[in-house]
Amino acid sequence: MTVSALTRPGERDRLIVKFGEIDWMFCLTLCLIAGAGAVMQFSIAGSSWSPWAGPHLARFALFFAIMIVLSLVDLRVWFALAYPIYGVGFLLLLAVMVVGHHALGAQRWLQAGPITIQPSEIMKIGMVLALARFYHGLSGRSAQLSWWLLIPAALILAPSYLVYKQPDFGTAILMAFTGVIVVILAGLSWRLIAAGALGAALLVPVVVMFGLHGYQKARLTTFLDPQADPSGAGYHNLQSAIAIGSGGLLGKGYGLGSQAQLNFLPEKQTDFIFATLAEEFGFVGCVSILVLYAAVIFMALRTAYLSHSHFGRLAAAGVTATFALYVLINGSMVMGLAPVVGVPMPLLSYGGTVMLTVMVGFGLVMAVRVHRYSEVTSGKGSLL
Repeated sequence: MTVSALTRPGERDRLIVKFGEIDWMFCLTLCLIAGAGAVMQFSIAGSSWSPWAGPHLARFALFFAIMIVLSLVDLRVWFALAYPIYGVGFLLLLAVMVVGHHALGAQRWLQAGPITIQPSEIMKIGMVLALARFYHGLSGRSAQLSWWLLIPAALILAPSYLVYKQPDFGTAILMAFTGVIVVILAGLSWRLIAAGALGAALLVPVVVMFGLHGYQKARLTTFLDPQADPSGAGYHNLQSAIAIGSGGLLGKGYGLGSQAQLNFLPEKQTDFIFATLAEEFGFVGCVSILVLYAAVIFMALRTAYLSHSHFGRLAAAGVTATFALYVLINGSMVMGLAPVVGVPMPLLSYGGTVMLTVMVGFGLVMAVRVHRYSEVTSGKGSLL
């Protein structure tokens, strides 16, 4: 749509209608979560907007605007761009293996002057879109169990393996699980799901013994017995447990969390911000923020349910699965129920890359809602 088109009454009216179709309660809930993140970052910085709270809010405001713009994009455009976005993301992942930027012992970024991008974040959206487009044109019988399953398996495993090799085990697991969820929702046979779950369980010991790096094995053993190395590999786990336990029912009070304020808690503004929240606001504060996350997930899944196109349903559900896995993995990690894998709590943690991915994904979810009555076809009548 051109600028001049926006001045025409018909186009202007349609734009107003689209704005009205956006789920503003969903948007408000996202704002509340991001606002809670800023409140916590302000606290742990000693009641200062820098270095975390101010940039966090500024980024969220920008990404929120991007989400609103993307929500107005016709679902057929998302459909047409599904494979190209996946292809670009995959090529960038390959580029990371060759000319990627090294930082913190990993090679996960591409750098061009002042611009640094993490291709795995592009692939999180690209893989969901590609799988949704693939299954949109597939019959229900073929989606259950057939040789067609080899294609989505390749779409999931190829980028997940490249991300694992960076190494970024947490993101690789998140991508793989998201892809599997989309395949299951597309209509995969329950017999194959059961067989796959059994096969995965049998492969776990093999992966642990031969597929993990040394530091990844250390994280696993530390998760099982953090007291074995309390000042080394187990430090994160123990300090997080202390922060959560000391918060009790109502917490120590805003700005009074000793674990975070005295820098005992590592990565307090990113991976372990949920532990910071638990220390200062206690069980009640944790439940409150989890209720907000649950509300976001529920509203996004409702949007997927209401879509008239199979592509829209799977795309919205896939984005929602990614978001839910972020919350599940980070919450489990912080509470000592899973190994530390460096997955942040979405919108609550400081950091622009994951926040951008989440908001672009929710732009897609809102586009599914706004255009839920649109019929997406893969024949000659489509934008392809």
